[in-house]
Amino acid sequence: MKKLLVLGVGNTLLMDEGIGVHAVHELLKEKEDWDQVDFIDGGTFTQDIFYLFENYENILVLDIVRAGHPPGTIFWLEENDLRKDEKQMLSLHDIDLLDSLGMAQMRGHRPYLRVIGIQPEKIDWGTELTPTLSLALPAFLDTARKHITDILETK
Repeated sequence: MKKLLVLGVGNTLLMDEGIGVHAVHELLKEKEDWDQVDFIDGGTFTQDIFYLFENYENILVLDIVRAGHPPGTIFWLEENDLRKDEKQMLSLHDIDLLDSLGMAQMRGHRPYLRVIGIQPEKIDWGTELTPTLSLALPAFLDTARKHITDILETK
């Protein structure tokens, strides 16, 4: 079983919605730095990839999260922070993640989940990030690297 799966999710045809995918492609260039880590472009992430979760101790998701912060704000959520209720704005990706974790648990193994999110500025047709998120991408990648290192260092 591998220690960590880094899953970049989002739609690269919808501007800021695709930042998780852009980020995972950048991190893939550094793959040789982490032998216990796999990086996957999850695209729009559907529940049909839940079986991948069975092979990992931890899942780190890179995605946009609408949380009412200024655009470009970076934050992270532990699994317990993700809830299916009306008070929290969850994207379809987040709901799929929770369902996929539940399915993995039913099959016998539930990895630990952490999400690194960034507040989007604009989601509309276009393949480029907004200038705000383009400027925030290096910090988003640094945050991901820090969490990867932290996860790998925990027993």
